[in-house]
Amino acid sequence: MGPQHPSTHGVLRLAVKLDGEVVIECHPDVGYLHRGIEKLAESRGYVQFTPLTDRCDYLASMLGNAAYLYAVEKLGQIEVPERAEYIRLIMMELQRVASHLVFFGTMALDLGATTPFLYSFREREDILDLFEMVCGARLTYNYFRPGGVSRDLPGGFYQKAKAYIKKQREKLPEYDDLFTNNQIFIARTRGVGIISPEDAINYSLSGPTVRGSGIAYDVRKVDPYSIYDKLDWNVITYPGCDALSRFYVRIYELRESLNMVEQALDMIPEGELKCKTPLRLKIPAGEVYHHIESARGDLGVYLVSDGSEKPYRLKWRAPSFINLGAINQMTKGWKVADVVAILGSIDIILGEVDR
Repeated sequence: MGPQHPSTHGVLRLAVKLDGEVVIECHPDVGYLHRGIEKLAESRGYVQFTPLTDRCDYLASMLGNAAYLYAVEKLGQIEVPERAEYIRLIMMELQRVASHLVFFGTMALDLGATTPFLYSFREREDILDLFEMVCGARLTYNYFRPGGVSRDLPGGFYQKAKAYIKKQREKLPEYDDLFTNNQIFIARTRGVGIISPEDAINYSLSGPTVRGSGIAYDVRKVDPYSIYDKLDWNVITYPGCDALSRFYVRIYELRESLNMVEQALDMIPEGELKCKTPLRLKIPAGEVYHHIESARGDLGVYLVSDGSEKPYRLKWRAPSFINLGAINQMTKGWKVADVVAILGSIDIILGEVDR
């Protein structure tokens, strides 16, 4: 299957061994979209490299920015002003909502339903409008900076963001009526692609993929960063261990992220947007690892500095790549059509898988 097939969510090839239509083995063949960002980091300054982090998970670019810059700030002992942290959190959670909306629409499309795709992209456009207000871009943003963000929230942002949250909450029951509670969809996903909690841990799964197996692992709770510990929110889990549970986790996470954005908008203080850092930033020699909860799971950055203006080494822990490793376990014994549903439930992004 693939790498041209639309249900492979990009240029992924699945080598599937079949007995009739029953899957005996299913092995992912990756590398068609290799971007080489880990090597490119070694020839670019710390600030110069930031736009490349947008290109990994291009449906959650703000989160890629955040993972990298939190690592830079941790190693460089750079303090981020409180207002900048609130703005970052608002951007990160809006980005998570935008990513989950794409998941909802494409999961429906994979299983033959076209209308949910149009509905989810309709609401996603509102988030992209907010991002465009803030930084002028709609897909790859390059908005975060070492020590803060590049510019302040523009006039009218608060009102427009609040209006979007109200609208999105009103639309979610419509999504449920249309697709989530659809009996054909439930029949296609319930009990399909099971990964037990033990296997989920052994495969190092993370994000909604592991929380769909009932494991309450969320980096925002277990290793807090930014200002997540100041907000009131819950880790969403679902015990079914199947494709339907992974779907439910993302749908409920939409609501939690909207609540977080609303809280942050109400609590945001006045203050500086960025601590002063030189454009040609030098980080003290050493190494650091920092991870965040991206839309797809535990996104980590291992960074080594030799004291120069460029990273000596950078390693990107891509949750999509690691989650994809369990596809053989999930698909054995199911039919070819089920492979599409199971792959969709993992919600991979090939730019991040191949990076």
